[in-house]
This record gives sequence, structure tokens and C-alpha cells, in this order.
Amino acid sequence: MSIIIDRDGPVVTVAIDRPGARNAVNPETARALYKAFLAFEADESASIAVLTGRGGYFCAGFDLKAAGSGSADAWIAGLDIPEGWSDPMGDPRPGPMGPSRLMLSKPVIAAIEGPAVAGGMELAAWCDLRVMADGAVTGVFCRRWGVPLIDGGTVRLPRLLGQGRANDLILTGRAVGAAEAHTLGFADRTCPAGEALATAQALAADLARFPQACMRADHLSARMAPADLAAALRREWRSAGTFAAEGRAGAARFAGGKGRGGDFTSI
Repeated sequence: MSIIIDRDGPVVTVAIDRPGARNAVNPETARALYKAFLAFEADESASIAVLTGRGGYFCAGFDLKAAGSGSADAWIAGLDIPEGWSDPMGDPRPGPMGPSRLMLSKPVIAAIEGPAVAGGMELAAWCDLRVMADGAVTGVFCRRWGVPLIDGGTVRLPRLLGQGRANDLILTGRAVGAAEAHTLGFADRTCPAGEALATAQALAADLARFPQACMRADHLSARMAPADLAAALRREWRSAGTFAAEGRAGAARFAGGKGRGGDFTSI
């Protein structure tokens, strides 16, 4: 299994379990994450979800070895968004990283240790709250390879950070640690290293105590209208064509050993 699902009362924890790849998401993992969050949404006894990664890594993005080799082509090719799509709640569709096009009625909290970079940053931004441990890092690391943000990063980061701060991260791809992420507004809570999951699960349990219908109504009202989100995601998806122009070659360079560990000097 590429993910592990645990349950503690009304709190569901979904963990990416590919630590050998720093929890990079391949098509199998994307499908599993998408199905897991659809099941969470449909389960009337589940109130809050926590998304995390095992082995000290949140998620290093989409698996560039799969992208560079072409083995992910069939998955990506099946993700085109119909022009008339306007309801990410009633008409759910998967994104490249899995759940990134879903708009759930229930909150999801990211518990971040280690890297939450590239598509992993987009997954974290998809979540409603982010707990980030000391030593964790986020950033648009795919900037090095010509791989576009196509999992909602260009839609959600400006709303979380403000346009100027989002521009800084999107254009430069630079690394951001937990303290700065909290200052910027990306991390909602910080905690000591190794405590992100426990902190996020405690927060989830606290949220689950409240009357849920009221909380979900306020939560929905505070977000983009579903039709606006769908339109923004459709617009972003047009960038997917740049992967063929630049990203495949960049992914192949990464697979060949370039730019490991977030190195921007050798790309």
C-alpha cells in the first residue's frame, strides 16, 4: 500500500507511505489519496482528516522518476478538465497529486515534517490548516525543472499568502522553513520536530468537539465559491502543456541525479 489510513473516533489520518521516495506521489499513490478523501467525505461518522507522510517526510511532490520515464503519462492524460466543469463538490475529479481538485465539506489538516515541496506544497495548500514542525521545509522546488504548478498551487497560494508573497515563492522556488512559513501565513501552527502529527491530531480532535453542521457552513462560506475554484483550476490546468516542452527533460535530469536535496545550483 502506498498510503496508510488510521481512525481514532471522528478523526481520520491519511499517511503517504513511500519514505524511500520521500513520499513523492506516483499515479498509484495519487489514486489512493483521491479515493481515501472521497471515502472520508462520504463517511458520516468522520469529522476531521489529517494528511501526513511517514518516515519524516510530508511529500516531495510528484514522482519525477515516473514523470521523466513516461510511466505517468497515462495517468496525466486522463486528467483533462471538461470546459463546463463547475462543481468540485458535487462533481469531484482527481488532480495529478490525487485530491487536489476536491472541495470537501469537512476540514483537512496537514501535519508536515521534512519536505512539503513542489506538488507536496500544493497538497499542503489544499489542506485547510497546516501544522509544520521545526526542520520542515516548503517551496516550489519544481521551478528548477520546468514542471508547472497544476495542483492548485497558483490558485491557493495567493489566497493564503497574498499575491506578493506568493509571487516570491512561485517565481523563485526558494526554500522556506517552518518559522518563515508561519510568518508568511502558510503554516498555521508550528511545533518541535517530530510532533507535527500529534499536534495536528490534537487539533483535529478539538475541532471534532464542535457542532459540525455550523462549523462546516462557516468553513464553506469562508472559501472560494465552488464555481470560482473550478474556473481557476481549469485556467491553471492550461499550463500542463509546458510539461512536454520543459518539464519532461527536467524530470529526467532529476532522475539522473541532478539537484538532489533541493539544490538549485546544479539543474
